[in-house]
Amino acid sequence: MELRRLVRGRVSWSRLEAVARELARRYDRDALRIRFLEADNWLSTPMVVDDEWFVKVISKQNSLVHALFTTGRNLGAFSSGTEGFFEHFGTPYQMAEHELEATAKLREIGLNAPKPIEAFEVDGLGVLVLEYLPDFHTLDTAPESEVNELAGDLFAALRQMHDNHLAHGDLRAENVLVRDDGIYFIDATNVNDEGMYDARSYDLACALAALEPLIGAKSAVDAAGESYEKEDLVSAVDFLDFVNIRPDHDFDAGTLKGEIDKRAA
Repeated sequence: MELRRLVRGRVSWSRLEAVARELARRYDRDALRIRFLEADNWLSTPMVVDDEWFVKVISKQNSLVHALFTTGRNLGAFSSGTEGFFEHFGTPYQMAEHELEATAKLREIGLNAPKPIEAFEVDGLGVLVLEYLPDFHTLDTAPESEVNELAGDLFAALRQMHDNHLAHGDLRAENVLVRDDGIYFIDATNVNDEGMYDARSYDLACALAALEPLIGAKSAVDAAGESYEKEDLVSAVDFLDFVNIRPDHDFDAGTLKGEIDKRAA
């Protein structure tokens, strides 16, 4: 956590107050109730405003960290024998704008995601405003029985994304929200069109990596097999080692590969 705080950096109170004033002006509020979230997020300062909006404040340092992450992820893709497919957007505002667009695209194809409100810039900070979703828990905090029930839905939604020429790009269990009406995706990123095929395989590898610690390799692969062909699962194997070195994934890559090999045999 301390490393995350150091890398993320802190936005000064005066700049956060400027963001609050702009939010109050835009939404015609005399005063705002702001609750900062102690989230493990390298790329923004997240907060809930009036229990209506989820707001990410993105600084230049956040943009720099995103650039470093993007370079590292693309190097990992190269090591897997594919071209890099992650995109970096040069300014905090551009980062906010593209996450807004990615979230809107998910909703356009019928997937659950917070309603995108707007993106704007204040004092060099990018500000992303989304609908705030109350009453949720993340997939990584769900009991095993619930994860087993939702695993098929997760891969079906991922396949729907891919069939519509979209990819998530940063799929982790904490980026999947669970509500009474189903699963919701957050923190979607953009990938370039040239790398879309590999990005889909990467998404699938990330989903398998997210589920393996929660329900086991066999159940994860069986759930994936309901929506993906054997060839798709084999293609995902190329990215499992790369995903395994990420600090935000902790899973048994060898066991997953073994279960995929069994299914493909």
